[in-house]
Amino acid sequence: MSTSEIDQKAPELKVERWVQGEGGSLVSQLGRVILIEVFQVNCPGCFIAGLPEAIAVHRAFSGRPLTVWGLATAFEDLDKNNLENLKKLLGRGEVIGETLSSLTEAGQLLGDRLPYEIPFPVAWDRLVPTDGAVNPETMERLIQRDIPHFDTLPEKMRQMVRTQVESYLRKKPYDALTFDEYQLCGTPSTILIDKRGRLRGTLFGSGLGIEQRVAQLLEE
Repeated sequence: MSTSEIDQKAPELKVERWVQGEGGSLVSQLGRVILIEVFQVNCPGCFIAGLPEAIAVHRAFSGRPLTVWGLATAFEDLDKNNLENLKKLLGRGEVIGETLSSLTEAGQLLGDRLPYEIPFPVAWDRLVPTDGAVNPETMERLIQRDIPHFDTLPEKMRQMVRTQVESYLRKKPYDALTFDEYQLCGTPSTILIDKRGRLRGTLFGSGLGIEQRVAQLLEE
């Protein structure tokens, strides 16, 4: 599996289908800045902050050479993070699981529905079954991605982490191809691609100044 690198050509998205709107290839968007908001249906932070930030950027730069896409993925809670629930979200604003509980508690639902619509195309990530095999390089890359200080840990703790990660990978039923290709840490995440098709950032979380980053890319 190829991996993405900052300032290098961004790998094409590996999506199962575009569930809302018409998306396209990255090549078809050359000359435009691309923002891809990656979320899971069962992810409260995605709906409280991640998606609203992407929607705000979409509106702020209306008329500018900016393409905004949503990408729904799934790397956990597959009984909730699935295509069926994504369709319910996009079609009726229906939220489920932890998203429903958290937004209800925060008073951020209209009745039992999301109070806003996602105004840009949304794709469903391609999920492929795993075979239970563990690639040592994949395991080490995952560890280094999620635990940057791993090499400074005591040997006993490093071995414990390796055992836990290996167990996770062996039990993991699916790989989410685009999520893995871009080496994302979780959701919400934002992928930024410049007008030349180069990957310029993968940001995990919210409140990271994506509007300012997009404005800079638009001026290049």
